[in-house]
Amino acid sequence: MAKKSTVKTIVVKGLWSNSQWTVRYGRVNAGRGSTGAKRLFRIIGEKLPYEAIHAVEKYMKSKGMSRNGVYLAHDSMGCPRYIGRGTIFSRLVARQKAQTLELKYFSFYVVEEKKHEREIETLLIRAAGPLLEFNTKKKRVTIRTGNLLDYEAGTKFFERRYERGRKSKRKK
Repeated sequence: MAKKSTVKTIVVKGLWSNSQWTVRYGRVNAGRGSTGAKRLFRIIGEKLPYEAIHAVEKYMKSKGMSRNGVYLAHDSMGCPRYIGRGTIFSRLVARQKAQTLELKYFSFYVVEEKKHEREIETLLIRAAGPLLEFNTKKKRVTIRTGNLLDYEAGTKFFERRYERGRKSKRKK
């Protein structure tokens, strides 16, 4: 019999619901044989309906959970249209008010170590580039690379460099 690496436990079954969706709260627990490795995320919520945003925020606030991290706003097909970091719920509410008809779902990730928020945001923005209609300042839709200074000090990297106007040396 194969060992399970993690087990999902539901704590609150009906945090919010409507005729189509139910939002639940739970925990991913280590299963048998788990090594107990350090985790990257403290709390996540993926593609939750915007109508549930106040219930989720209220629950997190009542339990003293951090409400800062990386967040995404999705359209009705689940495609990310905006990615950011900071105060999750106030920024998501503001984004939804600005694009009421376009945005239907939200995701958020509260990172275990805050210093990694910027790197996670950068990775998501670069991966979703052309889809991000509302991230006008941050996305890269061309073949140009982003700024390496968006990553933590001490990060090793490989960099592509365009050799502009470099003349080749010919052997005579």
